[in-house]
Amino acid sequence: MFDLAAIQSALRDSQLDGWLLYDFRASNILARRILQFPDGPAGSRRWVYFIPSDGPPRKLVHRIEAGALDHLPGDKQVYLKWQEFEAGVESLMSGQVRVAMEYSPRNGNPYISRVDAGTVELVRSRGTEIVPSGDLIQLFEAVWDADQWAMHLEASQHTDSAYGVAWRFIASEVRSRGETSESAVCDTIMAHFAKHGLTTYHPPIVGVNAHSGDPHYETGKAPIRKGDFVLIDLWAKLDKPRAVYSDLTRVGFVGETVPDQYEKIFQIVAAARDAAIQLVKNRFAAKETLQGYEVDDAARQVIERAGYGEFFVHRTGHSIGQETHGNGANIDNLETHETRRILPGCCFSIEPGIYLPEFGVRSEVDVFVDRMGQVHVTAGELQKSVIPILRDF
Repeated sequence: MFDLAAIQSALRDSQLDGWLLYDFRASNILARRILQFPDGPAGSRRWVYFIPSDGPPRKLVHRIEAGALDHLPGDKQVYLKWQEFEAGVESLMSGQVRVAMEYSPRNGNPYISRVDAGTVELVRSRGTEIVPSGDLIQLFEAVWDADQWAMHLEASQHTDSAYGVAWRFIASEVRSRGETSESAVCDTIMAHFAKHGLTTYHPPIVGVNAHSGDPHYETGKAPIRKGDFVLIDLWAKLDKPRAVYSDLTRVGFVGETVPDQYEKIFQIVAAARDAAIQLVKNRFAAKETLQGYEVDDAARQVIERAGYGEFFVHRTGHSIGQETHGNGANIDNLETHETRRILPGCCFSIEPGIYLPEFGVRSEVDVFVDRMGQVHVTAGELQKSVIPILRDF
């Protein structure tokens, strides 16, 4: 539900005069989520919804789509000409000194930068300072409620068990036929998801040998045989409204014992993963602020000290929500300098990796911080070593 009182309280806590939410043809999915727009076709005209820190909200809508914001409280102003639109924005911003928008200075955080430069110029031309709305977005879009937390836990049971299904399938096929394929393993996982009422926007990554060294490899038909290294990255959620994802990556070796070259790299990655998790636990136990870039640094420093920094080519993690890559703080000081705070009620992945030309290792877990500040790592036990598939399955 749209909670005006909670939003205005957050604005006052942030010392903001208001929050200016703007959209054109669904260009600002974050604003649409905050304002509880239903999924489906978007309108074709610009609208603005201004929430002041005190007092009733105000709307600016086009005459052709005058009902665009009728599901929300507040007075309505209707425009037709572009001059009237600009005058309407000026009226909304009259007396407003600091206002939040879906904007990031120098596009440093493109995940929240949803308002075009021209609209930013228009608002600034009225003398208003624009502040990034990243933490507000987290509070009212990325924070899970109790039902979503429960749905995540249920999904996590099935994403966790999907690995047993996949490893067992590989072992059976290699023993009986001498090989299987990346695509066959992927199909087996998707059947497991369907059996347990899970859905996903994209099939899993199943990468063998050198393919595992490509963080965003698209699963192909390469054979998987005895002596091969396999990475599986899978993500899914319950097929229910408002469900949230579980997203995991684990690695295995098609043999009874794992060669040292794989285990050595895995242990470095696992140490980086565990260092990041520990930082989160320590900060919340001490009730100290934690920003996304700091968690990335904790993991990255372990891999850099081991001499593999150049092979850690992606951020340490991402926000998780109704999309696999959600709208909260990411665990990133590589691709962006993520200064958004890790907030109670949010979930994110921790997934450091080392990607070599011959093979790549990633260990991905999901971390949820509950409303009391307790830190949960979901979906079973942490992977402690490379799975020897033909021994364990």
